[in-house]
Amino acid sequence: MIKENLQSIKEQLPSGVTLVAVSKFHPSDAIAQAYNAGQRVFAESRPQELASKVAALGAAVRGIAAADSCSTLEDLQWHFIGHLQTNKLKMVLPYVSLVHSVDSLHLLTEINKWGKSNSLVTDVLLELHVAQEDTKQGFAEEEVLDLLFRISDGLRSDGTSAAFPFVRVKGLMAMATNTEDMDVVRADFERVQAFKDYVVDLFPELGLDVLSTGMSSDWPVAVECGSNMVRIGTAIFGERNY
Repeated sequence: MIKENLQSIKEQLPSGVTLVAVSKFHPSDAIAQAYNAGQRVFAESRPQELASKVAALGAAVRGIAAADSCSTLEDLQWHFIGHLQTNKLKMVLPYVSLVHSVDSLHLLTEINKWGKSNSLVTDVLLELHVAQEDTKQGFAEEEVLDLLFRISDGLRSDGTSAAFPFVRVKGLMAMATNTEDMDVVRADFERVQAFKDYVVDLFPELGLDVLSTGMSSDWPVAVECGSNMVRIGTAIFGERNY
């Protein structure tokens, strides 16, 4: 069913939208099935689980990751989408091509420090808090603007900045309110898209071209509202194996 699910989703996705297969809580053999069906980008939300799956399946060669992983599937890309604790950076950053969930200046600073110590630049998305639940993490719009002004002032030719020389901000990520009311979900996604358009116009030099919104339950709405990266798990792999 994994192959059929992937095919169905990809047939519906517009050109230019990246499908990230959320493999958390699913076994390595399920990921291998998706890989054999043509999927290359996968996401995890727990550092220990990511490390275990990298050991089993490998990762695209990235800096020191080449020495640490047995690269069985060498073009498999990992993303990290969960709340990332600063004491777990070494379990994540060597292996992932993108961190979706940078939700605080403190985390961004620690990722930059880790990168300096390990000579590795990490691509990240800034998580915008638009959902109605206070329990969800993320920056307010004003905080994102302050941060982007700081980055823009010291921008370097490789996309890093004087303030964060080992981090590249590639765009925004957000989660909609957890509700079955698609009008509320759409309003959340439209707010994120409007803000993304605003910062792209304000900071064209930063190349903020990624908008990661949409999951199994709401990705069609997210795509209608401008998402170009969707994070889909259940609709590909089925219910999670806790």
